[in-house]
Amino acid sequence: MKKSLILSVFFFLIATIGNAQHQETADKAEMYKGKQNSTTDTTSLLHAFKSGTTHGHFRYFFMSTLNQKGLTDYYANAVGGGIRYETAKYHGFQMAVSGFYIFNIGSSDFTKVDSTTGQLNRYETALFDIEDPVNKKDLDRLEEFYLKYNFKKSTIVFGRQLINTPFINLQDGRMRPTGVDGLWLEINEIKKTKIEAGWLFAISPRGTVKWYDVGESIGVYPTGVNIDGTKSGYSNNIESNGVAVLGITSNINKNLILQGWNMFTQNVFNTAMLQADINFPLKDGSSIFVGAQFIHQDAVNDGGNANQSNTYYAKGQKSITFGGKVGWKNKTWETSINYNRITSDGRYLVPREWGREPFFTFMPRERNDGLGDMHAIMAKVNYNIPQSRLKTSLALGYYKLPDVKDYRLNKYGLPSYTQINADIRYSFAGMMKGFESQLLVVSKFKSGETYNNKRFEFNKVNLVQYNFVLNYHF
Repeated sequence: MKKSLILSVFFFLIATIGNAQHQETADKAEMYKGKQNSTTDTTSLLHAFKSGTTHGHFRYFFMSTLNQKGLTDYYANAVGGGIRYETAKYHGFQMAVSGFYIFNIGSSDFTKVDSTTGQLNRYETALFDIEDPVNKKDLDRLEEFYLKYNFKKSTIVFGRQLINTPFINLQDGRMRPTGVDGLWLEINEIKKTKIEAGWLFAISPRGTVKWYDVGESIGVYPTGVNIDGTKSGYSNNIESNGVAVLGITSNINKNLILQGWNMFTQNVFNTAMLQADINFPLKDGSSIFVGAQFIHQDAVNDGGNANQSNTYYAKGQKSITFGGKVGWKNKTWETSINYNRITSDGRYLVPREWGREPFFTFMPRERNDGLGDMHAIMAKVNYNIPQSRLKTSLALGYYKLPDVKDYRLNKYGLPSYTQINADIRYSFAGMMKGFESQLLVVSKFKSGETYNNKRFEFNKVNLVQYNFVLNYHF
């Protein structure tokens, strides 16, 4: 069925372009015969389709995770491509459709468990379909299919689409990003203020090819443990009709940005965030920047299920997190020190299926979701050479977490750790224009007690991971 959806996308595009070309040929023939002397009707629906834009994307992704001696290593090679078409405006309306396919062209056996821990692969399998790890070629998804209405400077979109918010976002660290289905508004009628709001009723997480109702989407990824240490049973057991999101971003002036967000997951939990970013220009053209963030969460009703062994956000629970950053930047350098604290009130929880957390201390390949009583500090240096189309980044973070057996505050049994990321990106020019490459190397080291239990270490700490990505956009 998934393959038929993608084929439908391409047949739709071929039919659209073919019809447009046929009509254009007919028009030219009529003009040649002297039977048509009027100009093209730019207000017609046909013109909107003929004047649409098409974007193509091919992607190759190599990933390899090397665990400590005695534990299983993994590797994966993924390649894929997709196409996106969006019509021109027709009385303010636009339609878009896109699809993407993926092939597994040589990878580890993701169905094989590690002999020491009995656990499966964590990272590489998400390049494909985590629910069907043996599938190597029938991996395709209708990603976007929406109707958009443009009014003044604002838009309203209904259907399958890609959005970026602090809590639901693309988290594009695999082959394809997370998609959503629903109604999304972007209002830009107030000077220096953007308002974003929506009601979402389905989500397709990265690493999957299916679309899930909001309740079903919570628990597609591993679920960890309940606050009493028993295995979480909320997968396929969460009752929720949808997610309401509201975000307001205000550019108070050119050096101060304030934003507030609220995400209400019906019958499960509510998350509210406030953030301020301030820039202080210096005389030499560089600047100092600071930021502050505060997030508060509460359970809604029973947290998704009256049976607390099968609920997502335990009844009566809450979490509080706050963070800050300070840094300096110019045209080529950017350095920063970042801090984040999750208090001991409870676990910070946002479904990993929906996106990565918005913390200043976030580093690719690890999450701090499911934790409480956490201190994190991260230092980062970026060096960019615009004329050479080269971007580099080096980050070092230390994350002090609660004990792995403190189940109330450590959902996934992750020990304290130190992480180092090195990231190099290059954009090609000339004959290779359109190609973009990335090399990301991640190292994670254990800093906390694991009680000589490798289940707390496998694919979590004491590992090195290599990522090479090659994109081509046209």
